[in-house]
This record gives sequence, C-alpha cells and structure tokens, in this order.
Amino acid sequence: MSRPSPRSDLAMRWAMGTFKDRNRTIYTLLIIGVLLWPSIADVTTGGSGNHLVSTAADAGVYVLLAIGLNVVVGFAGLLDLGYAAFFAIGAYTYGLLASGQLSGSPLHHEFHLPFWVLILVAMFVAAAFGAILGAPTLRLRGDYLAIVTLGFGEIVPRVFRFLGAGSPIGNWTGGVNGISAIDPPHLPAFISGPWFGTPIQVVSPFDFSDSNWAPMDYYWLIILLVAICIVLVTNLYNSRLGRAWMAVREDEVAAAASGINTVAIKLLAFSIGASFAGFAGCFYGAKLSLVSSENFEFIVSVSILIMVVLGGMGNIPGVIVGALTIYIVQFFVLTNLPDYAVAFSNLVGLGFLNQSGPGWVGLHDEVQRLNYIVFGLILVVVMLIRPQGLFPSRIREQELEKGTAEEAVFDVREASD
Repeated sequence: MSRPSPRSDLAMRWAMGTFKDRNRTIYTLLIIGVLLWPSIADVTTGGSGNHLVSTAADAGVYVLLAIGLNVVVGFAGLLDLGYAAFFAIGAYTYGLLASGQLSGSPLHHEFHLPFWVLILVAMFVAAAFGAILGAPTLRLRGDYLAIVTLGFGEIVPRVFRFLGAGSPIGNWTGGVNGISAIDPPHLPAFISGPWFGTPIQVVSPFDFSDSNWAPMDYYWLIILLVAICIVLVTNLYNSRLGRAWMAVREDEVAAAASGINTVAIKLLAFSIGASFAGFAGCFYGAKLSLVSSENFEFIVSVSILIMVVLGGMGNIPGVIVGALTIYIVQFFVLTNLPDYAVAFSNLVGLGFLNQSGPGWVGLHDEVQRLNYIVFGLILVVVMLIRPQGLFPSRIREQELEKGTAEEAVFDVREASD
C-alpha cells in the first residue's frame, strides 16, 4: 500500500483544519464564491453577466462599511447611528478632488488627483472628522452617545446639500444635484490587461481621460480593497489595541481601573471605523461617477448597523456574511418580490389578483407597498432564532449563553421563593 505524498498529506491536513474552524470555513467559501461569481453570472445570464458583477461590486461597498462599523460597535461597544456621515465625507472628498466641481466654486480651480492618492486622503479626512466628533462626545455612554452620532449623521448630508448653488459662501458641492462627471480610477500599466476587461494599454496615473472601466474592473478592485481591510482589521483585533477595545466594551469602569485610557481608546475606535467608511466612500464615488447627499441618509446607517448585528458583532467573517445577506434581501429579494408575487399568483390560478379595481391597486403594487413590512418580519424572525447573530464571535456567544443561564437560574430561584 503506497503512502500518501507529503504534498497530498499537507493538503489533507489543511482541509481538515479549515473545516473544523468555523471562521476559516466561511473565509474559504467566500473566496471560492468570489472567484467563481463572474463565471456564474455569465452562465446564468447567457454571457451578459455585467449587471450581476456590477451588483456584486456594489455589495462590496457595504461589506467595507460593515467591517468599519464592526470596529466601533462590535469591538469597542459604541453605538454609532450616524455612520453614513463618514461614508458621505469620503465620497465627497473624492468627488471634489477628482472632478471639475471646484472650478465653479470660489476657488475657481479644479483638481484631478489620482484615485490611488485620494483613497488615502479620503481615509484620513474621514478619520479626522471621526476624531473631531469623538473628542467632545466620547465621555458620553450608551443612548446619549447614540443620540449625538444620530445628530451628526443628520447634519452632514444637509451641510453638503446646503453648500450648493445659492449658498452664501459659494457653490462647493452642487447642492441637491450633487457632483457628477467624477474621474474613474486608472490602473498602472503593469496590471492593466484583458484580465481586467480592457485591452492592454499604457495609462499614466496622471492621465485623466476616460479609461473605459468595465464592471469587472470595479469588481476586482473592491475585492482587493475588502481583502486589505480584512487583514488590517484582523491584525487590529489581535493586537493590544483590540484587547483594550474589548475590555472597554465589557466593562469601561474596570478597564479604566486597569490603567486603560478609555477616552483615547474609544477615540481611536471612532477614527479607525470612520476611516473605513471614507475608504468605501471613495470607491463608491469613483464607481458611480456621481455623489449626491440623498445617498447618505439615516436609512444607510441603520442598514449597516443591521448588517453588523445580524452577522454577529465582533466577528469579521460573520459581519461580512451579514452584510451580503442584508444587501441581497434589500436590493434583490425585496426589489423583485412584486414580480415574484405576480408570477406565483398566475402559476396557482389566482391571476385575477393582478387586476386593479376599487380599493385594490393590484398584487404587484400592493406587495411593493409592503416591502419594508416583509423586511422587518425577516429581521424579527432571524433575531428570534439567532439573537446573537448568524456567526457571532466565540467570546460574544459565550457571554450571551452565560447571561441566558444566569437569567434561568434567577427565574428558578424566584419561582422557588
């Protein structure tokens, strides 16, 4: 009987180790899905899967946002209800510095800086605003901090809307029209090629003509950005700073008594979380080529928070799964739900429900009105089944199990008394 080769033995040990660890299993399945998705999109659409690839790139933006908010909510335990404000700051930073918008401002000069420079600028600008917001407010706790962040999230989009045409200090942001005709990114010549959906061409990083980016280009770019963020956040989680965040999350008084500067630690969490939102905002502005204040309303902050809570606070792969799940439900299932309802009614012989009449607008429009009710019911059911989230961190899961056990013991003692 022949012995297995060292290479096959190593592969077997790796596979067994991977599927014994939940997080490694999730990462492995996500990587396989990412690599196969363009081919799946082409097969399912008959070779015209650009729309599905572009949708996946949009989903990657929300994954970035969820990873960043997880630093604030999941690691440090700070409730942030205005996270979309930092997303807007990153997007507007790129829009102002990569378009002709400022030529009509009091500066009368436009900037067209490269995407690869502005993605760092957007991160630092968003982090700076995170520090500016956090410095005077992070002595607050719980609901009071949530109200302050909520106010900040409401103020920022309205400031961008106010700084448009007719503003007493000039047209800076385009107002309700936003900023359009934003420069797309350019890839260095050594990685431009047919694997990015465009012919091989030498592109100078300071050439701001149309680069004809395809959806596949943005797809691989967002995959690269998400991978970088996962590595960074994982290292932060395993560092002394990550342990300090968890200590503050568990008991701020005990953490302070242990010598941790709780205000500085929370300020770092706010700034780092905001920087990821700026990162995502820069990509968002580049891909959409349009930045408008309507895209950064309160519902965006709530959606990202739902992604973090549903996926499992404090667990990076869980948060990624939560972000993808909520994105699919919001932008695919709920969007197509009216059409599904019409098709199902025709299939079971209830086609008369599709006809409008007195007091009835038709099944399609009626289901469309109920979209958010359906979404709410889905969230309620999931939270009842998995109150700790789909894939919570091991520490968080143990805390919840311990808390449930303590409540059960307390109820038993009360009943016996």
